[in-house]
Amino acid sequence: MLVYASKLIGAPVLSVQAGGRIAVISEAIVDPDTLKIIAFKVAGPLIAKSSANILDVKSIREYSNYGFVIDDIEELAERDDIVKISKVLDLNFSLIGLKVETKKHSKLGKVEDYTVTSEDFIVQQLVVKRRIIKSLLDPELIISRKEIVEITDYKVIVKDEEKVIKQKAEKEEFIPNFVNPFRKSEQDFAPADTKNLADKDIE
Repeated sequence: MLVYASKLIGAPVLSVQAGGRIAVISEAIVDPDTLKIIAFKVAGPLIAKSSANILDVKSIREYSNYGFVIDDIEELAERDDIVKISKVLDLNFSLIGLKVETKKHSKLGKVEDYTVTSEDFIVQQLVVKRRIIKSLLDPELIISRKEIVEITDYKVIVKDEEKVIKQKAEKEEFIPNFVNPFRKSEQDFAPADTKNLADKDIE
């Protein structure tokens, strides 16, 4: 199932050991090399005085409309505890706000949201807010990651505009095929163990 990234922000983090909420999601950490959420920043009174505010997706037992379930607050890590996550944080990369244009330099707009598969948090689609002139006819574009050919610090480059069409959200497998200046290795993370999902499909 797909879920909008914006709906993940503010979602509760529930601890089995504590028997309730210990934090909320404050930010998604996206690896630009794989276009996958590899961790989340969390916030809340229980961790306000701690620097352990990183939730690795591998520590998530389950995600549903109730929130994220983990075993214990001890699953939360500090910024430098996990090398891969630390390196991605150093890039200060964010999909939101990136300009989107075609290979022929036609400007399409800016990324205002994106969808991920709730099983493994891989980005599947970009929601692009159209430029003012084009927004009168079509306020937003839904761009499949298959259309992405390159990502830089400032923009996402996609195939020709006529190939960028709206489509119903659906899960699709992806093999990285875009040029990425951040790529340093072929390392990737195993998907999180997410079962018994209760979210409805995005129509």
